[in-house]
Amino acid sequence: MPTPVAEAPNVTDDGLYLDGIPHDRFAEMRRTPGLMWHPYRDGGFWAVARHAEVKEVSRTPEVFSSAVGHTNLWDLEADALEARRGLIDTDAPDHTRIRRLVASGFTPKNIKAWTDTVGELTDELLDDAEAAGTVDWVDALAAPLPIRVILALLGVPVEDADHLVELSNFLVEGTSEQQSLPPDAFGNTTELRLLPFNSPASHALFEYGEALAARKRAEPADDIVTTLVRAEADGERLTGSEFRNLFHLLVFAGNETTRTALTHGAMALADHPEQWQRVLDGDVTLEQATEEVLRWATPVLHMRRTTTTATELAGTRIGAGEKVVVWYASANRDETAFDDPFTFDVGRTDNPHFAFGGGGPHFCLGAFLARLEIQVVLGAMRDRGLRLRRTGEPVRVPSNFVHGVLSVDMELAR
Repeated sequence: MPTPVAEAPNVTDDGLYLDGIPHDRFAEMRRTPGLMWHPYRDGGFWAVARHAEVKEVSRTPEVFSSAVGHTNLWDLEADALEARRGLIDTDAPDHTRIRRLVASGFTPKNIKAWTDTVGELTDELLDDAEAAGTVDWVDALAAPLPIRVILALLGVPVEDADHLVELSNFLVEGTSEQQSLPPDAFGNTTELRLLPFNSPASHALFEYGEALAARKRAEPADDIVTTLVRAEADGERLTGSEFRNLFHLLVFAGNETTRTALTHGAMALADHPEQWQRVLDGDVTLEQATEEVLRWATPVLHMRRTTTTATELAGTRIGAGEKVVVWYASANRDETAFDDPFTFDVGRTDNPHFAFGGGGPHFCLGAFLARLEIQVVLGAMRDRGLRLRRTGEPVRVPSNFVHGVLSVDMELAR
């Protein structure tokens, strides 16, 4: 263990997040000169809490590797590292090759082509929510919209959406210390340590993806899974393991992050009606409001990196092979990067948030899609003159990784 400059306050206990992000603890980290050392299990990590250092780590992958130890807080055995290696757990050149195979489906131009589809789904869901009057916002809109959109892009039949939502929910559960599934759920026989999120739901998602790939080879269509099973980069195709883990990532990340942003955005707009009035009045653009929703929500709270060589960050010496964890939840409230960071301001003009990571090669592949979905929802609510009022407290996911909300009751009225 390196000699710590100062020991960080605990921010890894899942229970801390049942009341929201422990912002006071992250503020202490930001105020403390240098980096703080955070004990964790049998070792620990350097906690990176300030905006500038999160950006530096994210944009220097040759020093701060995603592949060496992967992106989770805990250490994995060598066989688990290889079994669980996905796009976010690779460095160049593998990361570049894999990302190139799928990136064409997520360009701004291709994503914009889905605007009408997202709008139709949004109107359908809002019609039902308005008719009900009071709904669980997660069940009514935040969960079904992004999963139906990402499944349409992938080429998954709409009748399978509920099954994949269920699997995604179990994966979110797997980001905490709590697991309600038995190890053999969904017919799983793989050791949990070899599965993403240590969850048998990952086995089920792998099997589903493999069956879908086989179907697309036999009956190709205009969708991302067909592209992946047919694509080549530099003469190479995705291996079976690469496809499984990439499909897993696309379903989970393409669903969960937008779902989280839509939920926290709705809660913020309900809690700050004067901000929603600015949107209704046309005083701010949908793009501005969307960026503030993303900053406020911070769907993914952290990512881990591992140093490939000895280096220095924020005046702190870091040895080779040490864990460094970037906390997006803290960087998005950094007083040096944002004016009044604890104020929800839909008209914020300077908003360099890290809702999609800190930049660099691992900038979120689905960023344009998430932005489109949020903008369409806000636009549809504005055009209808809808207002939200919270009628219950949110039930949060006990997780230090995703800023998830399981349910929150909302009243919709004009």
